[in-house]
Amino acid sequence: MPQTSRQVIHNLLTKGPAERMGLHDSPWADTLRAWVKQGYPTRRVRKTDPIKGEYEEEEPVPAAEHFDFDLVGVGGWFDMMPLKGYEELIEETDEWTIKRNGAGAAFKYWKNKSGTPEHIDFRMTSREIWERDYRPHLLEVDPGRVDVQKAKEGLEAQRAAGKWAFYGHLFIWENMRRSMGDVCMYESLALDPGWIHDYNRVHTDFYIAHYKLLFEQAGMPDGIWMYEDLGYKHRLFCSPKMLAELIFPYYAEVVDFFHSYGLPVVLHTCGRTTEALPLIVEAGFDALNPMEVKAGNDLFQFAEQYGDKLAFIGGVDTRIFETGDKELIRREVIRYINGMKERGARWVFASDHSISTNTTYESFSYALDVYREHMWY
Repeated sequence: MPQTSRQVIHNLLTKGPAERMGLHDSPWADTLRAWVKQGYPTRRVRKTDPIKGEYEEEEPVPAAEHFDFDLVGVGGWFDMMPLKGYEELIEETDEWTIKRNGAGAAFKYWKNKSGTPEHIDFRMTSREIWERDYRPHLLEVDPGRVDVQKAKEGLEAQRAAGKWAFYGHLFIWENMRRSMGDVCMYESLALDPGWIHDYNRVHTDFYIAHYKLLFEQAGMPDGIWMYEDLGYKHRLFCSPKMLAELIFPYYAEVVDFFHSYGLPVVLHTCGRTTEALPLIVEAGFDALNPMEVKAGNDLFQFAEQYGDKLAFIGGVDTRIFETGDKELIRREVIRYINGMKERGARWVFASDHSISTNTTYESFSYALDVYREHMWY
């Protein structure tokens, strides 16, 4: 009997005998909506709105379900903002909204398209403000921050479907950016490392405590996905030395925590990753995603250097799918698959970033057809 998705991914991440490569990806919501016009399936979903009341709406079928991905996220996104449930609407138009979060940071969000929000304003601009206005709110476990029921239902549904179900969340790096902003964060990394250590200590304790609550009340997932974008197109956002001193000790601590429950941990970091690989391996992560090609990452080189330590999820250049050239797509998909097999790599086929609206439904489906022809080890 063929291995289930859950068995395949578990074995890939724990060095067990996997029959085939895994499959995963993350088309944007905008992409799925665009694909509906190209024949992508939809389903009717019942929703509740404070003004409309209960109503039904046609939505794209979830990509993980339609494409039969092996990994599915089922929860873990508890409220890590100091002021729980806080959202202040500052300004709104037909195109965008500006909202302030529970760490005092204001962002501009586009209504009708995906993308990174624009940084507008930050209140957490000093250690004094952190200690006075925000730190005290993160010192206690608060069950009201965790959507236990949603995680429990998601976990049960994906277990029944035989999928590898994971909890996922941001951690300290992304939370600093969402709290104090890039300028204050980078200045403080260099000039006030004591504040950074305190910020990270408080959030790490908070993170672990609420994951314990989630495990106890919702159940154990198959693994954890940590979302921390450490790089941009050409470089890491800060030096490996600074990451080693101020960030990665806390990564290692939470990885050890998850490992104590027998859970493998995937690190998602967009942008250039190459210079951080030794730190990622030393911290004990089990897998890495997504290895952006256009940021200078080389999947084959990573597999040659660290294939005995890491599994890899992604690394396929999305620009290949965007060409719509089936001959090119076939050639490149086979090249990636054979290249990882030749290197004895533990690999989950996925793009090197999300699937944007530049890729058609037909092209992406064709790429997955080619993958399935060649996925067996």
